[in-house]
Amino acid sequence: MLRLARVVIYAEIQVPLFGAAVCAGFPSPAEDWIEETIDPTALLIANRPATFLMRVDGASMVDVGIFDKDIVVVDRSLDPRHGDIVVAVVDGERSLKRLDMSGDVPRLSFANASLPAFVAAELSDALIWGVVTWNLHRLRTR
Repeated sequence: MLRLARVVIYAEIQVPLFGAAVCAGFPSPAEDWIEETIDPTALLIANRPATFLMRVDGASMVDVGIFDKDIVVVDRSLDPRHGDIVVAVVDGERSLKRLDMSGDVPRLSFANASLPAFVAAELSDALIWGVVTWNLHRLRTR
C-alpha cells in the first residue's frame, strides 16, 4: 500500500544544467559549460495544489522502472489517458497500476511480468486518484 505524504515547498532551488547532453551510448566530444539553471520544483510539479509525493511499497511496477521505496510524483488534476501509470483506489486501497483504455471497459494492470494479472472483483469500488508524472529513483546511497 502507498503512504501519502504531503510536502509543502516554500522556496525555489536552482541547480545548474550542464550545457551538453550526457551520452548514454558511445561518447562524443563536447565542451564543458553550464547552459542555465533548472528549478527541480518547477520541473517536477506543474500544478502545486494538486501534486503529491508518494513512496512506493512493493514491486508491482518494476517493468516500467518504478521500484520499492521510489518516490513518485502524482498530479490529481490530470485526466488519465491510456497507458498512464496511475494511483488507483480499489475498495479503499491505494496502489499503482497501468491504465488500459483500449477496450470497452477501462482496465488496471500491474507492470511486473512475474506477478499474476491484477483482477478486481466485478463489484469493486474503483477510481483513479491521480496520474504519476515522475518517478524519483535513488541510484546510490550517500
